Amino acid sequence: MRIYITKDYNEMSRKAANIISAQIILKPNCVLGLATGSTPAGIYAQLVEWFEKGDLDFSEVITVNLDEYKGLGAESEQSYVSYMRKNLFDRVNLRSENVHLPDGRISDSEEACRTYNKLLDEIGPQDLQLLGLGRNGHIGFNEPGNFFEKDVHCVELSQSTVEANMRFFEAGKSVPSHAYTMGIRSILRAKKILVVASGENKAEAVKKVFFGQVTPEVPGSILQLHNDVTLVADEGAFSLCKS
Repeated sequence: MRIYITKDYNEMSRKAANIISAQIILKPNCVLGLATGSTPAGIYAQLVEWFEKGDLDFSEVITVNLDEYKGLGAESEQSYVSYMRKNLFDRVNLRSENVHLPDGRISDSEEACRTYNKLLDEIGPQDLQLLGLGRNGHIGFNEPGNFFEKDVHCVELSQSTVEANMRFFEAGKSVPSHAYTMGIRSILRAKKILVVASGENKAEAVKKVFFGQVTPEVPGSILQLHNDVTLVADEGAFSLCKS
């Protein structure tokens, strides 16, 4: 595992964007696994800036996203497909047929999961998978539990996750209680995994995920078993790991 400690969020974003851009340059038709939320936003902004300068070409890149809220589609501003369009997809030259997310509009959970699992198997392993960390140590929407979920599945979101995501929803609108998410097998099959973390509110999660016991009670801890993981964290997020 490689660990990079940065001064702040902006430096973390640039460092992580550098790693992703290197992957695109080395393999223009790479498969990128993408994440959403507040932490990756700065990474996407940096990638867009480099694209606009002519330093990056996304025309052959294939993307697969980790998750999507059940019940939300592109028409909802809070859906992850809307987030990705606003932050990356509509701002670079990605081909629409090359971007993939779970379909939150499918109400039948088994059908939605089966469809995305099949797609992931057809596309093949991610060359690089970007991950953020939930405050409870979740990756994707794999919440703490008694075992590691393997494949794409529908999960009931924990209260802490719902509360953390409330800031993305307008007043009076509730956060969906369920989401479709890649499972642990879906994530670990990636050739490289890039984890980003920012702020002291993620410090406990970083400590447990990377330096604690491997347990489904801290889903991200399974990353300790992958052979190519890079953590980019700012000083706040790494503050509990210093000797």
